[in-house]
Amino acid sequence: MFEMSHKGRQVHEMFRGIAPRYDFLNRLLSLGFDIRWRRFAVNLIDYSSGGRILDVATGTGDMALHIASATPASVSIVGMDFCKEMIDIASTKTGISSHPDRILFAVAPCEIIPFRDCAFDSVTIAFGVRNLDNRTQGLREMYRVLKPGGKLVILEFSIPRNRIFRHVYQLYFRCVLPIVGGLFSKLSAYRYLPESVYQFPSREDFTVDLTSCGFTGIVHHDLTFGIVTVYTGRK
Repeated sequence: MFEMSHKGRQVHEMFRGIAPRYDFLNRLLSLGFDIRWRRFAVNLIDYSSGGRILDVATGTGDMALHIASATPASVSIVGMDFCKEMIDIASTKTGISSHPDRILFAVAPCEIIPFRDCAFDSVTIAFGVRNLDNRTQGLREMYRVLKPGGKLVILEFSIPRNRIFRHVYQLYFRCVLPIVGGLFSKLSAYRYLPESVYQFPSREDFTVDLTSCGFTGIVHHDLTFGIVTVYTGRK
């Protein structure tokens, strides 16, 4: 049994509150780049005919829908999130999409994935791993449900390495983004976003974390001057 910490409950309430404006603000605040980032990550997944892919922290289902568009009809997708309000929106979007029968959704935390061992060809998580209440437990659960040889694909915000671009990024992330986000949704949520990114491990340290949870062959790809990083590893 997994019990969320006080911080975990706060994050859960935050996502409940921003769910109705989540998609709009994702497009606005990323200038539409979030779509490109997801497509890049989806192109790295592995799948087999009749296989299954799990999208953890699926939110409003964008990643799951990208996966469905990029894979054959024989591949089924499960989207999972700990916030029911996000899943409700994801279900509605999927119902009016071209893939209404290929994506199923579940409400559950990553720390207790409600599926059997070795069930999925790939596991993805986009912009969610830094929000996990217990990151190590969540990574171990993702490892558990992967088939032997299966692939983990993580898309997450990161800190640009270039000093000049990092300075511009910090001004936008710490000053502009919270103000714009606060105009349309909860200001506290968009103050939390840069804080959580700056608290996330460096690329090198996170690679060590993945290795300690059993993943091998870990590779990372920086996108858009290092604003985001895609990590891959295998079971």
